[in-house]
Amino acid sequence: MTDPAYQRLGLPATASPYTVLRAAVRALHPDTRAVRGFRAARKRFYRQMLCEHTARQAAGDTPTG
Repeated sequence: MTDPAYQRLGLPATASPYTVLRAAVRALHPDTRAVRGFRAARKRFYRQMLCEHTARQAAGDTPTG
C-alpha cells in the first residue's frame, strides 16, 4: 500500500528523485518549512517520500495523475 501523502504528490513512477524531493517540499505549508524546530520531521518526510517512490519504481506501478 502506498502512503497517501506520496499519492497526493501525483508523480509518475518515472520521475527522478530530485523531482520527488521538489514536489515534497512544495507539498509542505510555508509555515512548516520556516520553523527550525521541524527540521528533523521535514527530513523524515522527505526520506519517506523518496523511499515510497523507490518502492513504487521497483514494483513497476503505473503513473497516477
